[in-house]
Amino acid sequence: MSAVNDPQIWTLIGVFAAVMLGGMTLMTTLINRAMAAGFAAVDAKFEAVYVKLDHLDRDVSALMRREFGMPDS
Repeated sequence: MSAVNDPQIWTLIGVFAAVMLGGMTLMTTLINRAMAAGFAAVDAKFEAVYVKLDHLDRDVSALMRREFGMPDS
């Protein structure tokens, strides 16, 4: 049985720690990018809804002006 003070064991411990830290960093970065892309897609969909609502408001206002004889603002 080898002792813990052998250089090879400390090298393996260092390599394992570096691999674990690198893997956690990679996963954190990928999850962060995926979440940002998802939020951007949701924001784009909300913007599309806002544009449709603005157009609907404009169309309803135009119909009201035409039907009720309201002056243009």
